[in-house]
Amino acid sequence: MFKRSLPLLALTLFMSSAALADGTVNITHGLPSVEVLHLGKPVRVERNPDTESMLDPDFSLTSRPCPPYCVQPMQLAPGVETIGELELIDYLQRVGRDPGVLVIDSRDGDWPVRSGVIPGSVLIPWQALHPAHADAERIAELLVLRFGAARTGLLWNFENARTLVFYCNGPWCGQSPTNIKQLLALGYPAHKLKWYRGGMQAWKMLGLTTVPPPPATKGP
Repeated sequence: MFKRSLPLLALTLFMSSAALADGTVNITHGLPSVEVLHLGKPVRVERNPDTESMLDPDFSLTSRPCPPYCVQPMQLAPGVETIGELELIDYLQRVGRDPGVLVIDSRDGDWPVRSGVIPGSVLIPWQALHPAHADAERIAELLVLRFGAARTGLLWNFENARTLVFYCNGPWCGQSPTNIKQLLALGYPAHKLKWYRGGMQAWKMLGLTTVPPPPATKGP
């Protein structure tokens, strides 16, 4: 009796699996896609529907020289929240509608050109916030004009500053962590700094939408 029931059980399991694996690649069970604003235009963020799609060669390497490509901790600093894809998507949906949120791609060089950027993010290379690469006035302009901070003499007021969500290439990338640490050193509130640790590697591993960077970022 038991042996005779095995083929039936196998067939039932196969049919159940087939019903679940209908070829649909949603973000979550009830969320096929979301719409975000990128440079003022709507972009649909979804997963690649091709179930045979593979990760880009740029992000398929398992080992990179450390330094500089060292594994980053899960928590950068007390109060700075590390987020995943679904939390990032929530922030992306607020971009352009909520002036208090900014998602920042910290990558430099030709990375954004080769791999694209996450829709809804703005490209601010990490050097723009680093005192070894940018003068104090340029950094101050970013803090005021892009991040919403206020300055009175030598003192900074971050009461109305934006919530900044940073990402770069992945858990082995130190560009966005460097920016976050620089901002903390200036007094930026930790609870207004978020970090998507998985970065572009995790985003692409899940087949999520990317877009080309703005033309002004292209070049050598």
